[in-house]
Amino acid sequence: MIANYVKGGLICLCALGMSNNSVAQTSGKPIKNIVLAHGAWADGSGWKGVYDILVKDGYNVSIVQEPETSFKDDVAATKRVLAQQDGPCILVAHSYGGAVITEAGTDPSVASLVYVAAHMPDVGENEADDGKRFPSDLSKSTALKKTADGFTYLDPAQFHEYFAADLSDEQAAFMARSQVLNFAGNFKAVITTAAWKSKPSWMLVAGGDRTINPELERWYATRANSHNVEVAGASHAVYVSRPKEVAEVIEDAARAILK
Repeated sequence: MIANYVKGGLICLCALGMSNNSVAQTSGKPIKNIVLAHGAWADGSGWKGVYDILVKDGYNVSIVQEPETSFKDDVAATKRVLAQQDGPCILVAHSYGGAVITEAGTDPSVASLVYVAAHMPDVGENEADDGKRFPSDLSKSTALKKTADGFTYLDPAQFHEYFAADLSDEQAAFMARSQVLNFAGNFKAVITTAAWKSKPSWMLVAGGDRTINPELERWYATRANSHNVEVAGASHAVYVSRPKEVAEVIEDAARAILK
């Protein structure tokens, strides 16, 4: 069961500035476009369960495939998909993708942002330093590895434990063996614009997350005055293991713009 912990009540669009074109254009119109961005050591296929629910419910869903070769490349890949939208959209991200959408989400097409067990840095911050506020179990482990040319990955033997504990052995093993290596410098990329400071945001906290400390996710949500939804016991791979709950938060964000 999802427990809702709304920090500071509903966000008032007037307070966020109705002069913002992306928000003003949504007045009285349903948001039907959803853009999903994945995190480090993963790709867009992990969104399949969420995608299926959203499409069944009538949403137009696009999935960003970040190359993870540089933060700049990942932001550019996200903006490339945003440019294809035929109207306002809800921009969603998991994990490291949260930093990406924080930078890319100032795009006029973005009406609001949804962070799923994700980082949410402010201007001048990077996720590596933010992670030190509440160290994760992963950061204290030996699971994080680096290649000779500077790309990071999770030890496949420990992937299930730290990234996807609530998935089956078989599914976690496939994700471990198909993981996209992420350039180490991406975690140190400094945010220059923070979209959540001018647009409504939602944070889904994975209560059993061992890759990002749930306390950090809660802290991010409190700082940003985000709508905060928690899925008790969920692993970092909550977007794969709990697609119904994740889709519900995204649809809540889409409906809330009309309020």
